[in-house]
Amino acid sequence: MSLPLPSTLSPSKISAFKSCPLAFRFSVIDRLPEPPSPGASKGTLVHRALELLMVRPPEGRTVDAALADLERARVELADDPEFTGLALSEEELTAFHDDAAALMRRYFELEDPAGVRAIGLELLMSAQVGGLTLRGIIDRLELDTDGELVVTDYKTGSAPAVGFEQDRLGGVHFYALLCERVLGRRPARVQLMYLSSAEVVSLSPSEQSVGAMERRAIALYAAVERACERDDFRPHVSRLCDWCAFRSYCPAFGGDPARAVELREAGPLLTPA
Repeated sequence: MSLPLPSTLSPSKISAFKSCPLAFRFSVIDRLPEPPSPGASKGTLVHRALELLMVRPPEGRTVDAALADLERARVELADDPEFTGLALSEEELTAFHDDAAALMRRYFELEDPAGVRAIGLELLMSAQVGGLTLRGIIDRLELDTDGELVVTDYKTGSAPAVGFEQDRLGGVHFYALLCERVLGRRPARVQLMYLSSAEVVSLSPSEQSVGAMERRAIALYAAVERACERDDFRPHVSRLCDWCAFRSYCPAFGGDPARAVELREAGPLLTPA
């Protein structure tokens, strides 16, 4: 029996399918809810705080202002299922917010926000490539001193180990492709800003790299289409399995995929976007 084909591809969906087709099916095709994780929720909190910081006048983008924006973001998101579902102890909750504050402070080691000319924040972009819709959210779109476009993607997790950088850089080319299709301009630079380690990975997309990204997206979507037609989503065992919400239903670990629908009854979980 064929399965419904997703109508869009995003960097997260591309990464999910490449990491494990079965987990992709559970999350994107079956749309099974997943429990919130402290790491992802912390990322949401810090992204919102940085968005609030960039709305301030340049001279007001100070460390104290950033910490105030983090507190405002905490209040805004307090009742969101992504946070209420964490079920952290008092000690864990304190560590959670201390870590978020440390990330905000470390951001100032990477750049002076007063010099940032942001023209778009948490910017949703979508573009048609043939019959496929590519969709992504750009954390920050700005103009550099030469008036060229720059895309900044905040990362609250750890920087990739040597040998795994290319997976993260795939998103760089994806955002460049979206800008080119939607705005008619390829960004001069796309940068991944790793707050936890105060590192920046920067790349200047080329016509060739953007074209290659388009071809890869089309090829991957064709692979998803074939998997949907055949109902053939196989697990891929890796160290990521230790954090997978669907591990207990994975045949690679003795689970039954048919039982994964139990997650719909599991309580305060997140529904994938």
